[in-house]
Amino acid sequence: MAMQILLSTEQAPESWGKNALLSFRDEQAIIHFSSKSDRTLLQKAARKLRGQGINDVELVGNDWTLENCWAFYQGFYTAKQDWSVEFPELAEDHDELLARLQCGDFVREIINLSSSVITPLTLAQRGAAFITQQAEQVGRESAVKFEIISGDDLREQNYQGIWNVGKGSHNVPAMLQLDFNPTGDENAPVLACLVGKGITFDSGGYSLKPSNSMDSMKSDMGGAALLIGALGLAIARGLSQRVKLFLCCAENMVSSTSFKLGDVITYRNGVSAEIMNTDAEGRLVLADGLISASEQNAQFILDAATLTGAAKVAVGNDYHSVLSMDNALVADLFSAAQEEKEPFWRLPFEEFHRGQIGSSFADISNTSSVAISAGASTATAFLSHFVKDYQQNWLHIDCSATYRKSPSDLWATGATGLGVLTIANLLLRKGA
Repeated sequence: MAMQILLSTEQAPESWGKNALLSFRDEQAIIHFSSKSDRTLLQKAARKLRGQGINDVELVGNDWTLENCWAFYQGFYTAKQDWSVEFPELAEDHDELLARLQCGDFVREIINLSSSVITPLTLAQRGAAFITQQAEQVGRESAVKFEIISGDDLREQNYQGIWNVGKGSHNVPAMLQLDFNPTGDENAPVLACLVGKGITFDSGGYSLKPSNSMDSMKSDMGGAALLIGALGLAIARGLSQRVKLFLCCAENMVSSTSFKLGDVITYRNGVSAEIMNTDAEGRLVLADGLISASEQNAQFILDAATLTGAAKVAVGNDYHSVLSMDNALVADLFSAAQEEKEPFWRLPFEEFHRGQIGSSFADISNTSSVAISAGASTATAFLSHFVKDYQQNWLHIDCSATYRKSPSDLWATGATGLGVLTIANLLLRKGA
């Protein structure tokens, strides 16, 4: 039998502790919450209930708004999916909640699955299938076209970054190129290009990670997963403009065919990059996607990647990091984030960072060439060499809040899904 969960604006009886968040009576749990409270209190309450072994709940009463339901669900979710939540009737908000659940669950589940299940090709295939499904649900199945390039075809078509990073694995690298075009006009302008890092497992390559840094690297495709979910939600919310999605998928493994330190990769835009650390592979695969995105003359480009530990050191596990020279585009993103109540934080990216990735053997290096550097900023500087007009209409998200190795008072261990709502909102804002 499901436990009923109610909201109350009254304080809990003192017997439950001073300012208690939860109290219980009969078969009901009561969350003590007011309109002035931070909605994360509902997320914390859900986590507390899960910690007490409560897996089956029904949200009852008139105070369960869309946002309250969503906050509770964020905390109640766990990777094992051994739970059930029955939501109240939400009238006109029903479809929005359903879309959030579908897209958020897709992102969290695909990140949480092991790398033996989510290989590069599988990630590309599942991404295409999910976007197609979302389009079908709103009657726009004909709006989706895609191509998946994999294995040696990547080398033959000159996608050098993805091929070099992935060539050492038995699981072939892959690139998804997806076009969502609801206009029906094959010459319609492109609103946005989304470029996602899809490293389905990152051993570090010959710059091998220690075990305690490798055990969560099934989540290194979190940027790709985030963009799949965000585009899916934007479609569910009525996206009417053309958006292209590029997922750069590979496994970074150690073998006799793996790329090595000292290798030089020459990209199809003519830029050469020296490999000084095989564990800085995400920027190498993203470069291919950014070159393709720059060819589309889109209104803006957004890439998302679990790119650097430096960003996570700067903002912790609680924020996604944002880097861009386009202040107006950053402002649009932060307005969307504020509306969706998702946490983003800006880190610096300036022209001088582009001078900190020099190489004696190539145009640039995939690591910083200065003794003390801002790792997230110099990684962005590397990416900027593959964006035609990097100073405007390009925004890079270093996904610091994608995955938690241990639980917190808000999140279970595993993927969070943070950012899906914000990027979907941004697409709709820019396409209005």
